[in-house]
Amino acid sequence: MQITLIETVERLEQAKNLVITAHVNPDGDAIGSSLALRHYLVSIGKKVRLLLDDDIPADFSFLPGHELFERPKDVSDADLLVVLDTSIDRIGTVKKCVNAPVLNIDHHISNDSAADYLYLDAGKAATGEIIFALLQKMQAKLTLETAVCMYTAIATDCGFFRYSNTTAFTMEAGAELLRFGVKPNEISEALEKRPWLTVKGKAAALQTTEFFPDKKIAIAIVTKEVLGECASTGGLIDEIRVIDGVDVAIVVKYVEDGISRVSMRSKHTDVSAVALEFEGGGHIRAAGCTIKAPLLEAKQLILTALKNHMEANCDA
Repeated sequence: MQITLIETVERLEQAKNLVITAHVNPDGDAIGSSLALRHYLVSIGKKVRLLLDDDIPADFSFLPGHELFERPKDVSDADLLVVLDTSIDRIGTVKKCVNAPVLNIDHHISNDSAADYLYLDAGKAATGEIIFALLQKMQAKLTLETAVCMYTAIATDCGFFRYSNTTAFTMEAGAELLRFGVKPNEISEALEKRPWLTVKGKAAALQTTEFFPDKKIAIAIVTKEVLGECASTGGLIDEIRVIDGVDVAIVVKYVEDGISRVSMRSKHTDVSAVALEFEGGGHIRAAGCTIKAPLLEAKQLILTALKNHMEANCDA
C-alpha cells in the first residue's frame, strides 16, 4: 500500500523497536540513508538495529556508525522493518529474520510495491533526499553525524551533483547539510582514496574491456583472481562510462562460483528495464542485477539482453 510522507512519519513515530535494512551490494545511498535514519531515531528514544545481508565496503568506514551494521539474525521484538533504497526482494535473508510489518522507503521506479507500506518518490535523486525531507517533517534536530551520513547518501547517488538526476532540491538539501558542519572535501577524499592493490586490480579489470556494437556498449569483467588481489573495484564502471562514444557501461563481477553481479550505467538507454529481466532494478541511467551463471555466461546473457533492448527501442 502506497502512503504519503506524513503517513510515513506516523509509522516511524508509532514504532518503538525498529530494524533498518537496505539492498545487498550496498552503495553510499543505502548505507548513508540507513545510518542517518538510525542516528535520528535513536536520538528520540527508539530502539534500532541495522541488519544487512552483505559486507559494508571499506570505502564507507569513515561514516559515523558504520560498525553498527550486523549480519541477518532473528529479531523477535521488532514492531517495524524499515527497508531503504530498494524493494523487499533485494534485502536477502533479512526478510526471513524479522517478523514485523514492512515500511519501504525508496526512490527507484522499479520498486515492486510488495511492502505493507510504501513511500516512493521517483523524483528524488537519492533515498537520502527522502530521509532529509522526512526528518524535516519530523522537525528533527540534526547532529553532525546524521548530516554526514545524509550528505554522503545524496552526493554519491547523484555523482556529487553531476548526474542528470540532480535537481534544485538535491542542491538545496546539500547546502542545508553543510550548515551542520559537513565538509564535502573530506567526504570526497575519503571515497576517492584507494589502496595500491585496488588501483592495480582496477587496471587489470579495465584491460578486459570490450566494445559492442559501434562502441556504444563497453563491458568489463572482474574475475575471482582480480578480486583476490584487491578489496574493491569501486569506480571501475565510471572509468568505462566516460569513454567517448559509449552509451552503456557494464561491469560483470565474480561473486562466487555460478553467481555474477552486474552493474550498468548509461547516458541514454534505460538500463533499469534490462536489469528487471534478471530480477534486478535501479534507475533509468544506473541499475544492476545478480545473475545465477558463471562470469562469462553472465556477460553474454546481459550483453544479449541489452542489445535486444536497444534494438527494440531503436525500431520503436
